[in-house]
Formats: sequence, C-alpha cells, structure tokens
Amino acid sequence: MKLLEDRIRSDGEVLPGNVLKINSFLNHQVDPELMKKVGEEFSHLFKDSGITKVLTCEASGIAPGVMTAYELHVPLVFARKKKPATLNDAVYWADVYSYTKKVTNQICVEQKFLHKDDCLLIIDDFLANGEAVKGMINIANQAGAQIAGVGIVVAKTFQGGSKWIKDHGYHLEALAEIASLANNQVHFVGEK
Repeated sequence: MKLLEDRIRSDGEVLPGNVLKINSFLNHQVDPELMKKVGEEFSHLFKDSGITKVLTCEASGIAPGVMTAYELHVPLVFARKKKPATLNDAVYWADVYSYTKKVTNQICVEQKFLHKDDCLLIIDDFLANGEAVKGMINIANQAGAQIAGVGIVVAKTFQGGSKWIKDHGYHLEALAEIASLANNQVHFVGEK
C-alpha cells in the first residue's frame, strides 16, 4: 500500500534493536484518514472470505481493526491485556510476549463473543516475531472458530512472524512489508 509506505518513509524513525517507531500515525497518535484507507484495503483483500468478526488485540490493533470491521459490516472483538472486574471467568486466555515492551501479557476474550461458527479475520498493527498473532490464533482455536486470514498493517518480514504464519497455513496480507532496517533506513520488500 503505497500511501502507507510513503507515510512510513516520511514519519517513521528507526531505533536501535530493529525497532520502527511510527507512533505519530498508527499506535499512539492515530491518523483516522489513513486508518480508513487501511480498513478499506483489508476489506477488499478479504471480502469473499465469509468473515463474521474481526479479532484484534488492545490497544494498537483497535484502530485498524475497527475500520476493517466497519468496512466488512461485522463486529470487532478485541483481546484485553488485563481482565477487568466486570469480566466473568468464562474467558479464553493466551500468553503474548511483547517484542517492543519486553514483557509477557495474558490476553483474554470473553467466551460469549467468539463461537465455533465464527469466521475470523485477525488484524494487528505490527508484525515482528508474531507473538500477538499467535496468541489470537490460540484464542480462536480455543473457541473453535475458523480463521479466514491475518491482516497486518506493517510487517517486518525479516523477524520470522510472517514466515511462521504462512508456514502454519494461514492467509497473510501485510499492507507494508519491511525487508530490513539496515543502516537506519526502511527497506521494503521488492525494493531495489
């Protein structure tokens, strides 16, 4: 998605440890116009997949997830990182390690929101090693739901998450695929 790649080039910052900081438009401050385009693109890519719900993880997946769900005319379900007092014990749980925060979170979804007759589209903002996606797949499997595919806004293909998803037979669509962050520069897949 050229619009997204251009935005990464203009506003992204490469930090030590293969970290790409794009919090000015994706995951701290959100550009709603760009997220609308992201939702439209995911909707186009997965429109014939029979999706009944979009599944994402709080907090950074919510903006692209809600716009995708809006375009597909289905509900958005997001995994919580902390169990609120209002949540009963009927939840699906998964452990997720955060590459950028260096912590493990337990994510959860109340069981009443995911069912065996659901066909899910998993959406996330960033893909590095794939831990958040693995956690959401785990939760979908606990519910017995079908997974139509995985939509990622920005994937760092050199970190293994993309390969893991594809190797496990899931349909992966990434709107911006980064081949490397060598020399503090963003290098997209397919660039010369």
